[in-house]
Amino acid sequence: MSMYAVTNPATGVVEATYPTATDEQIQEAMAKAHNAYTQWSVSALEERVALLERVADIYETRAEELAAIITREMGKPVKQALGEIGIVAAIYRYYAKNGPKYLEDEELEIASGGTALVRKESVGVLLGIMPWNFPYYQVARFAAPNLMNGNTVLLKHAPQCPESAAAMEEIFREAGAPEGAYVNIYATNDQVADIIADRRVQGVSLTGSERAGSAVAEIAGRNLKKVVLELGGSDPFIVFEDADINRTAKLGLRARYGNTGQACNAAKRFIVDSSVYEDFSSALVEQVSGIKVGDPTVEENFVGPLSSVAARDGLAEQVQDAIDKGARVLTGGKPIDGPGAFYEPTVLAGVTEKMRAFSEELFGPVAVLYKVDGEEQAVELANNSDYGLGASIHTQDTERAQRIAAQLSSGMVAINEPSSTSPELPFGGVKRSGIGRELGKFGMDEFINRKLVKIAGR
Repeated sequence: MSMYAVTNPATGVVEATYPTATDEQIQEAMAKAHNAYTQWSVSALEERVALLERVADIYETRAEELAAIITREMGKPVKQALGEIGIVAAIYRYYAKNGPKYLEDEELEIASGGTALVRKESVGVLLGIMPWNFPYYQVARFAAPNLMNGNTVLLKHAPQCPESAAAMEEIFREAGAPEGAYVNIYATNDQVADIIADRRVQGVSLTGSERAGSAVAEIAGRNLKKVVLELGGSDPFIVFEDADINRTAKLGLRARYGNTGQACNAAKRFIVDSSVYEDFSSALVEQVSGIKVGDPTVEENFVGPLSSVAARDGLAEQVQDAIDKGARVLTGGKPIDGPGAFYEPTVLAGVTEKMRAFSEELFGPVAVLYKVDGEEQAVELANNSDYGLGASIHTQDTERAQRIAAQLSSGMVAINEPSSTSPELPFGGVKRSGIGRELGKFGMDEFINRKLVKIAGR
């Protein structure tokens, strides 16, 4: 049986399977992408702009159909699935609008006389390895800037997302992309290793787990290929005594439980000043207890199933480990009986360093509350993590917020709002959360040749 299958996590039913690529098909895909690169790399910027605009149009036209696919594949609640389509269209339009100016030559001042400039050129075929939690969005933030650059794309999606993977390739075909500019491949891990090693492939971008990132980076390093890695996160959500508690608790609900808690930049650790800890705890628990959980095709359900039964059971083991070692369950705390991969929205308190929940990423609808005394303890706890993706700070004191932001070991900091995403803002982290940046100008700068052209003075 193929490793690529649509297994509906709300029902457990396998709805479709897709054949894994043969080695011959992988070679053919690389040849197509390489051949397309010879033409796409020298295409007019107007042609690239027009392609991305057409892609955005198709996403918007087919939004309901595309949203339904990922609801089946990974259980995303339908309203959130439609929201993902919206941000995807915005990403393609952003690069269509801004890409040409990001590719302009940059003149340099030189001390030796003459003139010099940096010319930005494409590098070649790129491999994208994408995850299941945001099936369209993760692809868009890799594909859009790199197609704008003149690179071509091989896209290996998560095994549980074969239908959305096929739909995206179809969208590019419908939009008139040259054959081979965007190629979907149902590859195995061994085939991925061979692709990275192939001389026609110039780089690899992975969004996924820390384990997958380490494996890909090792192969890429042996073959001298550049990588961009967007990995896990355990983002702190820091609440000080002057925060608007009710508003902040509502923000906390959105920051933690959207996409059923399955987001790398979700708020996972709520670090709360002791003076407002009880008030915030009560407010958050009240919010979480009111979450509607169930069939992701029903619009009022905010939390759906986890992506798979295995994911649900892994989360349950992490929570049970904390409970067994003394953590307190303020609400939720166990799987939901019945078919599907559902888990109760949960809030834990009393988590200590001896528990897995302290150091491991909880990829599901579970928040962990911590009590601290003052700024120093808040920063120390926030930074006591191997991850460093995002963080958010909640206070009415802007100077304090900026001071705390400067001390946090993270790639992104939001003040008085949850960590979020937007096409123009760079996305990425430090430490074991990854390497490189996506989105905005920085997303275009990762896989590009900054070619120096110097003319001697007279």
